[in-house]
Amino acid sequence: MRYAWLVIFICSAMFVLGQSSNRIKQLEQQRKEAQADIEHTNKLLNETASTAQNSLNRLNLLTQQLSNRKRVIDLLNQEVTSIDRQLVSMQNEINRLERELKEKKDSYAKSVRTLGMKRTSQDKLLFILSADGFMQSMRRMRYIREFAAWQKKQAYEIIEKQKEIEAKKQELENTKAEKQSLLKTREEERKKLQEEEAGQKAEVQSLNRRRQQLQADLRKKRQQAAALDREIERQIAAEIARAAEAARIAAARENASTKPADARVANEKGGYAMTEAERKLSGSFEENRGKLPTPLTTRYTIVAGFGEQQHQQLRYVRTSNSGIDLQTSPGAEARAVFNGEVTRVFVVPGYNNSVIIRHGNYLTVYSNLSEVYVKQGDKVSTSQRIGKVYSDAKDGNSTVLHFQLWRERTKLNPAPWITR
Repeated sequence: MRYAWLVIFICSAMFVLGQSSNRIKQLEQQRKEAQADIEHTNKLLNETASTAQNSLNRLNLLTQQLSNRKRVIDLLNQEVTSIDRQLVSMQNEINRLERELKEKKDSYAKSVRTLGMKRTSQDKLLFILSADGFMQSMRRMRYIREFAAWQKKQAYEIIEKQKEIEAKKQELENTKAEKQSLLKTREEERKKLQEEEAGQKAEVQSLNRRRQQLQADLRKKRQQAAALDREIERQIAAEIARAAEAARIAAARENASTKPADARVANEKGGYAMTEAERKLSGSFEENRGKLPTPLTTRYTIVAGFGEQQHQQLRYVRTSNSGIDLQTSPGAEARAVFNGEVTRVFVVPGYNNSVIIRHGNYLTVYSNLSEVYVKQGDKVSTSQRIGKVYSDAKDGNSTVLHFQLWRERTKLNPAPWITR
């Protein structure tokens, strides 16, 4: 029973160590991704450093940078905690191995004293010949052979156990060194966080001095955003009306005993009447929630989230966003996040060119394009490039894609639908 519990203990220890190692690897990967976000945001900040016109945009980038930096520090804290647990488990494992080694050495020493290496060949022969009969002599011979084999095995196990302990001790030292490296990195990140918080404070003070101008700019931006939404809503209403008319004509043909076209059916009252192919496309789009590719060919930073938001640093600034704003580097291109059909290409002041792509009863909108590579009626495939994102020379070459997602007439938050 004692050995059964020992086996269970060893298996549990190995499982804990394995789980801890996997957890550390996951945290390290998450930290690397967060660090890549920091580097990208820092690049964007450097690109827009020479302009004062985009101070709000810079503040948003700084805020995102601080969020990423805090995430890195939090992940580092989690890594250090996991390594501390791993160190305890490893030390316990070494202690267990050393106890086992001592037991084996004691057992081996006892066997040597009892019969082993100090007995001469003559002693062993006398032991065999002094048996009461032939069968007992055979048993004594077998006992001596088995005992010698057991001793040899014990000696080999002692050597292997010593090697295992040395390997575990080296692993322990490596893990301690890794912990020290993480602690150093964490301290460096904290210093950078303090510097960035000071930069953010200076940016807030600059914006507060220009409060009236900033509020006027925001009012203008809200008006432009409202105009964009109206144009999208008008387009959606027109498409719903055309689909409903096509469904009515098909139903009339069916009543007139004419072979109908592919029947159009809306999923909800007043919704877009879809063909069978569009229904399949819509279902496929929905199944890919969280797995859609990013709408950009390059890395980006979300500088404005979806919905009504109170600015964290500027209490007098409240924004409303029908989608998300993705800031990237000049030269970036927008790409379709899924198969679909281009239903509209149009221009709205403040958002330059916009493209609407229909995916069944879902629609994606790509705004602020300087060039458009597609036209109305084009069939597009997932990740196909549809246009070049506008870079504002007056705003430090700020390159921002405004991306929206609709289901029928309802705006959805695109962020949970796309991958990073």
